[in-house]
Amino acid sequence: MGFPGVFYRKLNIFLEMIKFEHTIFALPFAYLGAFLAAEGLPTGHQLFWITMAMIGARTAAMSLNRLIDRHIDALNPRTADRALPRGILSVFEVWIYTFLSLGLLVLAAFQLNELCVRLLPLAVFVLVIYSYTKRWTWGCHLVLGLADSLAPMGAWVAVRASLDIPALVLGMGMGLWVAGFDIIYACQDYDFDRRYGIHSIPARFGKDKALWIARAFHGLAVLCLTLLGFFLQLGTVYFAGVIVAALILVHEHRLVSPEDLSRINVAFLQMNGYLSMLMFAFTVLAVLL
Repeated sequence: MGFPGVFYRKLNIFLEMIKFEHTIFALPFAYLGAFLAAEGLPTGHQLFWITMAMIGARTAAMSLNRLIDRHIDALNPRTADRALPRGILSVFEVWIYTFLSLGLLVLAAFQLNELCVRLLPLAVFVLVIYSYTKRWTWGCHLVLGLADSLAPMGAWVAVRASLDIPALVLGMGMGLWVAGFDIIYACQDYDFDRRYGIHSIPARFGKDKALWIARAFHGLAVLCLTLLGFFLQLGTVYFAGVIVAALILVHEHRLVSPEDLSRINVAFLQMNGYLSMLMFAFTVLAVLL
């Protein structure tokens, strides 16, 4: 196999390792923030570099997560077949992808505006620190939520060159939503986390209480999205979208229980993907109409 074939195979392995398809969670919320900030259609330049920033940020964050957690992943039966524990990607190769992704994020920030550049070190710090938090606090889910909340807030800054209250409310809503479904996902590793001293809400409080905490986070996320609609006077179409999002979250929680986590991938990937895309669609309709 020649160099192009090897490169293509390695790239596919890398994209699978970082679950590139999960970008569907955050990217619609980034666009949502951009449309709200523009009060209509952002420029093509803004949308392109917001997309590049999102790809760079998420790829760098996931690459770092896999690098930092590779020894833990090797011990966990659920994650032991990932590329780094199996040795089908080297640490050096993943560092190359990481630095290229960070370079794309930096380039995108410089293409947008000065405030994006000034806030860049803070954003990178949050993206890096998340992977370490599970070693010392069960609040790691909230740190992940904070990292993902940078998507809509960063897009707002990219369009307006300011960070306003509606952007903070939107970011808080997305952060609580992400933290909630990350708690659900972490229930899979309850036994492993308790055995090896990994911090998480399920490991600290048990699966039953953890799922109730996730429900509370999701209820607060819906409240934030509702408040955003009142702040920006987004109208009936937007609030219909919030209702749809709330119903999706209710269904998501009905799919899992402390005794039965067999449908957790449906709850995690499908339901949250639907929520993100539908919330974006309803919001864009509200803004444009």
